[in-house]
Amino acid sequence: MKRRTPEDRYRDNLRKQERILKEFAEYEFEWAGDLLLWYDVKKLDIPDDVYRACAFFRNREHKKKPGSLTMLYEMYVRCNNELPEVPKERAFDLLRFKYMMYAQVIEKGGY
Repeated sequence: MKRRTPEDRYRDNLRKQERILKEFAEYEFEWAGDLLLWYDVKKLDIPDDVYRACAFFRNREHKKKPGSLTMLYEMYVRCNNELPEVPKERAFDLLRFKYMMYAQVIEKGGY
């Protein structure tokens, strides 16, 4: 059996990371739309920071700003690890909080 070279392992790891980030971007694209729709249905004013994070995903700005998607993914993982499980009734509160955190990452990253 032939061993994989370090270059092959590097390319495999890179492909895996790109796939994970692409899936994350698509996932957040959908949730950003749902959050915007929720604010519209409830006839609430969306906070500026939440809107900025939603627009970042909906406009696919991460494609023009290298490194931004990685930073946002790290925040996503951090939120999933640190936040408690939330019942269905509070799901949009959690989503709103995550997008507020995304807005902070976007601001600190200079995007």
